[in-house]
Amino acid sequence: MPARSWTRRWLCVLTVLTVLGIMPAHGQSPAGVHIEDMTWTEVRDALKSGKTTVIIPVGGTEQSGPHMALGKHNVRVKLLAERIATSLGNALVAPVVAYVPEGQVFPPTQHMRFAGTVTIPDEAFKAVIDGAARSFRQHGFTDVVLIGDHGGYQSLLEKVASRLNRDWANSTARAHFIGAYYEAAQGPYSRVLRDHGLNDAQIGTHAGAADTSLMLATDPGLVRRDELKSSGRAAAAAKALGVSGEPGLSSAALGQLGVDLIVSRTTSAIRQAVALRH
Repeated sequence: MPARSWTRRWLCVLTVLTVLGIMPAHGQSPAGVHIEDMTWTEVRDALKSGKTTVIIPVGGTEQSGPHMALGKHNVRVKLLAERIATSLGNALVAPVVAYVPEGQVFPPTQHMRFAGTVTIPDEAFKAVIDGAARSFRQHGFTDVVLIGDHGGYQSLLEKVASRLNRDWANSTARAHFIGAYYEAAQGPYSRVLRDHGLNDAQIGTHAGAADTSLMLATDPGLVRRDELKSSGRAAAAAKALGVSGEPGLSSAALGQLGVDLIVSRTTSAIRQAVALRH
C-alpha cells in the first residue's frame, strides 16, 4: 500500500482515539496535583483558584531487603500524597525529597551498611525542608504540610515546622507537621493486619509483610517477587539482608487496606490542623 495511504489511515486512527478519550488532544493541559508536572502559570492559576495548601512529601533512598527497590519511600509517598491532595481538593504536591538522614557514612551505621543507601546530615536535611517551605510561602501558599514515609526523621520535620511557625507568627502562613501519616502505617495498620491473621513477627518493622504489602498496593513493579520468601529464612539471616518480618506473606489487597487507612487519617489530620489556625 502506498505510504500516503498508510499515513491517511494512521491519522484517522489517531483522530478516533482522541475523540474517544484514549489519547490526549494536542495542547491539552495535564491534569493532576503534582507541581513538577505543571508550568509556573498553571501553579499561579491554581493558587488563584484556592489551592493554597501544598504538601511536601519526604521519602528516602534506603535498602529494603533483596526484594524491594531502594526508591520505595519516594514512590510510595508521592502516590499517597497525590491521593491525599485529591481528597483535600485544595492542595498541590511538591516534588519528593529523596535524600534524608539514613545513618552515619563512616563508619557506616543503620541503613548505610547496605549498598545504594544515601544519607545526608540532619542539618542539611532540615535546611532543604526549610528552604522548600519558605519558597512555597513566598509564592502564596498559606498552608505548608510536611509528611514523611520514613521514621528516622519525623522529629526533624516537627522541628522545622515549629521554627517556621515562629518565623511566620505575624503572617497568614502556617507549617503543619502531620505525624498521622507515618503513625497510621505503624500501630493502626499493624492492628488491621493482625485482624487478617498475621502476627507481629510476620508483620515486621522493615521490609516485612506490612511494608511490602504497601509497596504492592502502590507500585508492584518495585517488588522482586522471585525474592519473596515467607519461610525457611532464619530471623538472623533475614536481618543480615535488611529485613524484619516475612515479606512472602504480603499482598496488594493487604496493602490497599493500609493505603486507605493512611490516606484517610492524614487527610483528616490536615483538615484539623488547618482549621485550628482559623
